[in-house]
Amino acid sequence: MHESWCIVKIERLLAITNYLLVNKRVTAQMLAERFQVSTRTIMRDINTLTLAGIPVVTYYGSEGGYEILESFKLDRQLLGENNLSYIITALQGLQTAFDNDELDETLEMMQAIAPESTSNIVLDLGVLRENSTSNDKLILLQRAISIRKKVVFFYTNTNNETKEHKVEAVAIMYKWYSWYLICYYPKYDDYRMLKVVRMKNISISEESNSKLHSVSEVKRRLELSEYREKIICVKLLCQKSIRTKCEEYLNGAIIEEYEDGQFIYEIYVPENEHFWYSTVLAFSNQARVIEPPELIERICLHSNQILEQYKEG
Repeated sequence: MHESWCIVKIERLLAITNYLLVNKRVTAQMLAERFQVSTRTIMRDINTLTLAGIPVVTYYGSEGGYEILESFKLDRQLLGENNLSYIITALQGLQTAFDNDELDETLEMMQAIAPESTSNIVLDLGVLRENSTSNDKLILLQRAISIRKKVVFFYTNTNNETKEHKVEAVAIMYKWYSWYLICYYPKYDDYRMLKVVRMKNISISEESNSKLHSVSEVKRRLELSEYREKIICVKLLCQKSIRTKCEEYLNGAIIEEYEDGQFIYEIYVPENEHFWYSTVLAFSNQARVIEPPELIERICLHSNQILEQYKEG
């Protein structure tokens, strides 16, 4: 209990230091409200910081409060201005993706180290907010990862089959326009990636993880399994009106062009990956698959099924 209390106090002291670095002069009442403690506790914390060598100055009167001396500098020897600028830009971008108190505190700390740091790069990752429940799911999964506890949830696969899963959460990854949970199944001794949006009723189990997981090693294993997935070469005969869209949405190359503006676009893609397939279908009559023949058959089948559905309606 005493150890836990000490950790909380240390974290609060660090947070107060960073807050003072960013906001300059603040009152004891403002700090008490922010950190949800009494003003007496804040006064003791300020005294502790002063004894620790942090130059906190107390000002009295109507404009009184606490302030760290301007001459106080944090050590920047390991990071230059450009390094700090890129880190802050990345954190600001991540902040647009989901809400997280620890992320906010980290960004505040970095801005305290480099208050004048600016970047000509802006990352707005608001598109990562898939739906209203994604943020809550991500925070819960992050919590499970940090305390190394298994998570239980119901998962619906691409065949619309829903089953209960119990896994060891390893990391959260944004890839292929979706959030994924990288997780470990002790039963199969295997790592997998599951779409967070398909996870329902997530809860943290009391059961601890069976082992430590190296995120870099797990990513390497998953990447190797991706390379083993069947890659196919797709050639499209495209109208000139979708030239920009092809370059934007499909990672390929124009291999042949014609006088009327039409062109052949070539892409190498995982056979069962959905994004490129749905993109090709969305091009409608502006793009026609000319290779491979198996894909042409697949598109014809799906198109006929859609047509029949609307005929029945």
